[in-house]
Amino acid sequence: MRKQLTAAAVALLLAAGLGGPAFAAAEEAVPSQHWSFFGAFGTYDRAALQRGYQVYKEVCAACHSMKYLAFRNLEDIGLNEAEVKALAAEFQIADGPNDKGEMFERPGRPSDHFKPPFPNDQAARAAFGGALPPDLSLMAKARPGGPDYTAALLTGFKDAPAGFKVPEGLYYNEYFPGHKIAMPPPLSDGQVTFADGTKASVQQMSRDVSTFLMWAAEPKLEDRHRLGLKVVIFLLVLCGLFFFAKRKIWAEVH
Repeated sequence: MRKQLTAAAVALLLAAGLGGPAFAAAEEAVPSQHWSFFGAFGTYDRAALQRGYQVYKEVCAACHSMKYLAFRNLEDIGLNEAEVKALAAEFQIADGPNDKGEMFERPGRPSDHFKPPFPNDQAARAAFGGALPPDLSLMAKARPGGPDYTAALLTGFKDAPAGFKVPEGLYYNEYFPGHKIAMPPPLSDGQVTFADGTKASVQQMSRDVSTFLMWAAEPKLEDRHRLGLKVVIFLLVLCGLFFFAKRKIWAEVH
């Protein structure tokens, strides 16, 4: 029994030794970028959020779901109520049963969640040879590096270096742990046409969709920053009151 435990421990250590450095190397290689939402007073760039949603809708949504977002949440990125209703109505949402006990489809409403590209995980796996495209709702918080990693991953597709073998059906990405990824390069220059006239380069689209994914994962970030500022101001005022109260109480004590 003790030998079995020892062997298992050695196997775990070997696995950690083999897997850890590859992941750490990939994480260390991710370039750090400046984001408007970083820092104690950070805020989201609404224009970037809207462009990022457009990239998600026209490119990423073909494979990746965002099951935790509802159409009405898009009002937080600067869309008005009419625009949200129009966007939701572009999708047919399964509903029911009706009076006859049958399921039916109807135009989407602002209260509906984003429609996934596949009816279930099994269908998604079947479409991609067994690989399941991850849901992107919390992706920016689920990966070390957050938006830095997301932006780097989207721009990290390259030809494999000499001597590095990439199995058929996989692609080389310098920032993905292990460098072998099932997702083909999703972005190309001019792939979308931004409504505000911004040039849709791969770098621009990767930054914008990374901003959008960060907002999707932490939509209340700005509220937290505002609340934190109010708490700090309150504590400073309270400390001042305590200081002057202490001086008044102990003023006549030698």
